[in-house]
Parts: sequence; C-alpha cells; structure tokens
Amino acid sequence: MRIKRYRGAFAAFVFCTVLVAAGIFAGQDAEAQGQRVDSRLVARAQQYTGDRFNFETQTPRGARVISVSRPNAATLNAIDRGLAELFAVARRRGYDAATEHTDYTIFIARPDRTRDSSGAYSPDIAIGAAQYAGSVYDQGGYVFAAGLVLSTQACAFVIAEHESNWQRVADVTRYEGEHIVLYHNDRRLYSRTADHSRGGGHPILQ
Repeated sequence: MRIKRYRGAFAAFVFCTVLVAAGIFAGQDAEAQGQRVDSRLVARAQQYTGDRFNFETQTPRGARVISVSRPNAATLNAIDRGLAELFAVARRRGYDAATEHTDYTIFIARPDRTRDSSGAYSPDIAIGAAQYAGSVYDQGGYVFAAGLVLSTQACAFVIAEHESNWQRVADVTRYEGEHIVLYHNDRRLYSRTADHSRGGGHPILQ
C-alpha cells in the first residue's frame, strides 16, 4: 500500500478534509483550451498523493479536472452533479462566492484502497494520521480519506479515482466543496467545521 505523505498539520478521514493554502493559477495547461494551471498546486497534489497527474480536462459545466488517467463521462457528470447540489444548497443560504463550476479544480488520484473494513466499495486515499492519531480512524499512523482540500483560495481538492458508484463521486465532490464554500462565505461556520477530529461530518449545509 502506498501511504500518502504530507507536512501539514491537518489530516482527514472518510469525507473530511486536509486544508492547505495555495496560490493562483500560473503554469502551462496540458489540454484545456488555453487556460493555465498553477504548477505549484499540481506539485502540492503530487506531494500529498504520490501520483503524477498527466491528464487535464473539463466537466461539461466547466470544472477543471486534473487526473492520473483520463476520466470517463460518468465521473465528469458526477462531479458536475455534486457541485450543482452543493451550490443549490449554498445559494438557499445566501452564499454567492465560489458557487460556479468554473471556480473549481478537482484532482483525481489513485486510491490506496478500494474497499473499507466492511467490504463496501470505498476508493480512498491514505494520509498521515496527524491529529487523528490514536483515534478510531487511525490505521497505524495513517487514515483513509475520500478526499482532501488542497486550497480553499484556489477552490481545489483531491478525490480518489472510482470505477463505479458514481453517486459516491458526486457525494465526495459536494462534501469537499462544502469546506471551500464556507471558507468564502461564512468563516465562522468554516472554522467550526474545517477539522472533523473533534466530531461532526457531512453534509454541513442542508
């Protein structure tokens, strides 16, 4: 098993999030029609996941997707659906910032496991335990995360590659995006929910 390494103070489990600041886009785009991708953001994703992200595309609604292999249409549509569900809930609360598909960059990494302890299909990423050390989520120095936020400022997060269960892709997309929407719209609620090691989970916005 590959274990993801990172140097930050935050870790994540299941639908929870690592939060790291990153800059604005400033690198050369691989595929997507003249747009630019921040090479520092890509490097950070590679550092945390241990993967090389060789493909870049967009969802039908304009979210940028950077992945280890070319994503299929079901994955791209699920990402769009998860973001759309999030934005609908956010706008009902009066949140307007970071509520467009084109605001987001989603990295898709190889999973470190595809099934959870009960045997259910659960593509997840292994990362250092940090503040989850010694908790029920600690797997011996690491925890499993369905996704993690790379940058609240750049609206970027990582999810694990799926081969089925596209609704889970939509759910993980929505849940990681919740932290980003809260960062841009409601810092008080964001600060209360950014770290799940003290309890709480998703959905945060209902």
